[in-house]
Amino acid sequence: MAKLRNGLLARFVDRRMRRYWSRAAAQAPRTEISELRRQRNAARNLRHTLDELTYQADNRLALPRIGSTSFPQPQGTDWSWRPQAWRGALPVKGLAAVETRTALGDEVTLFHDCRVSELSLRQLRNTREADLAPFGLRLDVFQFDGSFLSLVLDLPRAACEGLRKRHLIRLDVIVEMETPLEIFARLNVRHGPNTEQIVRELPLHEDPVMVEFDLAYTNLNEKRVESAWVDLIFEGPQMNQVTLRDVTLCRVPRAAL
Repeated sequence: MAKLRNGLLARFVDRRMRRYWSRAAAQAPRTEISELRRQRNAARNLRHTLDELTYQADNRLALPRIGSTSFPQPQGTDWSWRPQAWRGALPVKGLAAVETRTALGDEVTLFHDCRVSELSLRQLRNTREADLAPFGLRLDVFQFDGSFLSLVLDLPRAACEGLRKRHLIRLDVIVEMETPLEIFARLNVRHGPNTEQIVRELPLHEDPVMVEFDLAYTNLNEKRVESAWVDLIFEGPQMNQVTLRDVTLCRVPRAAL
C-alpha cells in the first residue's frame, strides 16, 4: 500500500511540475525580467539534475547489463571467465600515447617495442542488442615503428586450480577492425621453472571467432601450475582501429578416449 501511495504521489508531483514549466515557457515573453531571471536559473539547475539522471539511467538500462558474465559455453565447462575490462567500468577509461607495460585495469596490459608510441587504448560501452559483454576495448594505432604489439590478459587463480592435461582452454573473441590484419592468441601456463606456450591464429573470417588450446600436447606438470595468461598478438597493426567487443575464456575437460 505504501508503494502505491508513493507511486501516486510521484505521478501527481510530476504532472504539477510539467504543468508549471509548460506555463512558464508559454508566458516567458511576458514575464517580468526579475522573475524570468529566477526561472532561468532554476531551469538550468533542474536541467543539470535531469541530464545526470538520464545519463545514469541510460548507463544502467542499456543492454547488456553491467557486470554480466553470461555467454555461451560448451557442455561440461568447469571454469569460465570474462575479464574485468569487458564486464565492468574501469576507473581509467582510456589512455593515449600508451607506453609498453601499461595496464588498463587489473587484468589487461599492453606491450610493444615502439620508440614513439602512437597508440591509444580505451574502454567503451557496448549498446548493440547482439552484444553480451557490457563493455569493449578499442585500440587505435597510427604510425607503428615497433616489431610487436600485444594485449596480455592475466587469468585469475581459479583458472589454474585443478588444471589438467586433459583440459581444453577455449577462447572466444568478438572483434571489429578498420582494415584486415592477423591476430594470434598465445596461451601461457607457468609450472615451476617452466612455461608451456600454445599459439593459435584467430580465424577472423569465421563466426564465431574461436580457438582451442589443447593441453594434452604439452609437458604440463599438473602439480606445479602457478599462473596462466593469454597474449593477443596483432600483426601489422599500423593505421588501424581494432575493437574487441568481447573476450571470454572457458575450460572444458576433453572426453575420455
